[in-house]
Amino acid sequence: MAEVEDIPGQAALRLTGRWTLPELTKLAPPHGMAQRVDGSDLETMDSAGALLLLTRYARAEQVEFQNFKPEAQALLELVQSHILAPTTPVPNVPAWRQLLERIGGATITAYREALGLVAFTGQLLETLFWILIRKRRLRMTATVFHLEQAGLDALPIVALLSFMVGSVIAFLGANLLADFGAAVLTVELVAFSFLREFGVLLAAILLAGRSGSAFAAQIGMMKANEEIDAIRALGMDPIELLVMPRMLALLIALPLLTLVGMVTGILGGALVCTFALDISPSLFITRLHDATEFRHFFVGMSKAPVFAFLIALTGCRQGLNVSGSAESVGRSTTTAVVQAIFLVIMFDALFALMFRELAL
Repeated sequence: MAEVEDIPGQAALRLTGRWTLPELTKLAPPHGMAQRVDGSDLETMDSAGALLLLTRYARAEQVEFQNFKPEAQALLELVQSHILAPTTPVPNVPAWRQLLERIGGATITAYREALGLVAFTGQLLETLFWILIRKRRLRMTATVFHLEQAGLDALPIVALLSFMVGSVIAFLGANLLADFGAAVLTVELVAFSFLREFGVLLAAILLAGRSGSAFAAQIGMMKANEEIDAIRALGMDPIELLVMPRMLALLIALPLLTLVGMVTGILGGALVCTFALDISPSLFITRLHDATEFRHFFVGMSKAPVFAFLIALTGCRQGLNVSGSAESVGRSTTTAVVQAIFLVIMFDALFALMFRELAL
């Protein structure tokens, strides 16, 4: 049992018994604090006993320990130097300096992310080059599997969302153009918007949130479970084995989903024109045929491979960047979705500027 008693005539204490956590609940504390502690009768001590002694019974700054066993003396010094060490006061930094520091830190992080994306892009292009010249094997089974997951399974949601957005655009366009007596131009509005922008953009954003996050989570869990290290130990390339099938699957799936999105979006606009604007299906098809040029379809489809590459790039890279914990997997998954959507919209704006200069 842990005991502590005053040494008569001295500002000192004598410890006896076992100073461990189960015994400390029965301890009867003395009055006052001591500057000298005698541990000659101490049987054993753990960190809880050392902390209680230094905080309640002894003056930690000036205390003198006598007749303690070497292991007990070392434990007291460890608790005194680490747990009870005085904390450095946090300086009062002005708000404007904190703001500048956060801006600087975010800028450095963005710069490093950009360098990492460029470096990973180089690795992907190099691996793709060796696959094309048949120096490495293309894993068709894995590619078809990811094509089914990323393309076929995403088909219903892409078609449904494109159909609803096409209906909304037709309603908004009809309300606006009716004020100018040109409600029939809703046909051209729906066709141009889906062929050039909304068809590929909606499919890419849905694929970024659905497949990009899945790629990051799948590869991230493999990294956390050290399966990536096992692949390297077996002499195989994780990029060739894990990244390339996913990237090739997206390169095939996104153009097909874009085509489906274009068709269903125009179909949604056609239904609104038929039932709300008294534009017959035959008139809708006639105006669609007369006013729509192939270049609008080409503009939309040309963006699909680039967006697919960006989604696979960010998802797989964030998965490979996982540090090993479940929190890191969640953080990388979120970052993959945000980066993919940001890059898709940024490149879409760049495409818009480029096609404008090319008069397409």
